[in-house]
Amino acid sequence: MVQLGFIKNKYAIIGLIFLFACTNTNNKVNKKNTPVASIQKLPTPSFDADSAYAYIKNQVEFGPRVPNSIAHQNCYNYLVQNLERFGATVLTQNDIVERYDGTKMQMKNIIGSFNQNNHKRILLCAHWDSRFIADNDIKDMDKPILGANDGGSGVGVLLEIARQISLNPINLGVDIIFFDVEDQGQPNTEINPRADTWCLGSQYWAMNPHVENYFADYGILLDMVGGKNATFTKEGVSVQFGERIVERVWSAAEGLGFANFFVSKKTPPIIDDHLYINTLIHIPTINIVEYNQNTHNRFNAHHHKHSDNMDIINSSTLKAVGQTVLEVLYTE
Repeated sequence: MVQLGFIKNKYAIIGLIFLFACTNTNNKVNKKNTPVASIQKLPTPSFDADSAYAYIKNQVEFGPRVPNSIAHQNCYNYLVQNLERFGATVLTQNDIVERYDGTKMQMKNIIGSFNQNNHKRILLCAHWDSRFIADNDIKDMDKPILGANDGGSGVGVLLEIARQISLNPINLGVDIIFFDVEDQGQPNTEINPRADTWCLGSQYWAMNPHVENYFADYGILLDMVGGKNATFTKEGVSVQFGERIVERVWSAAEGLGFANFFVSKKTPPIIDDHLYINTLIHIPTINIVEYNQNTHNRFNAHHHKHSDNMDIINSSTLKAVGQTVLEVLYTE
């Protein structure tokens, strides 16, 4: 993902535009004795941060999950098996997409659905690939990164949410999508960078949804949600297209005691998977993504570096994000 206005170390904005009971006919019925239907609120399950941590660690142990690699295929198998184990109906979008430099990449978008017949649906998503170069590092810049935070953390949180749904059935449809080929975009050293070289998996899905006429009430994207002392601000694209959802999520976080993570501050828009979900398939989708005003790219000190490994993953951050998303889901 990239900052609009900072686009991968000060990329230029490329002109993305943000438009966007039945009545009983028997008069003799005694109303006092007529049962009244009610919907009982489901208790919100407890998010297990240690479990999420383990899911991240397992991904990282495969190595960099760059499309076309063995690690990518092995991690794909792992993610599908776990979603199926948690009771989701799983399908994969397979296709060949072209990287900015002409490289053909095998894309695998993974979709796990709960309560497929429920009309009311919520979309949860993250990208599962990791960066093919360390273009923000000062050494081994041509080698791929592990992406524990950038890639692994969002997936780990969503796997734990899937596990909780399997243990605590929910009254709505939930679709979890792991987007592929998000992090293979044009590096910041290129002349005339193009923003649409990023997020190829979500662009593909938004134009070719897994279900005809698919729609969800709203979506929540998770990106870089595991770093120590991370803060999550109200990012520009999220506010533009889903301010109501932003306020609900941040309010839930505050109510749970996570206001130190979910900061009530509006920050610039970024190019990430949620941009294409909003503009191509028009599902209002927000992004919970780390923001750090003290770094050159406004993400974090380990972004697209080899230091993005398990050493920077923090259980308290995972708990704050995972518990907040569960609270939003189970209070629908």
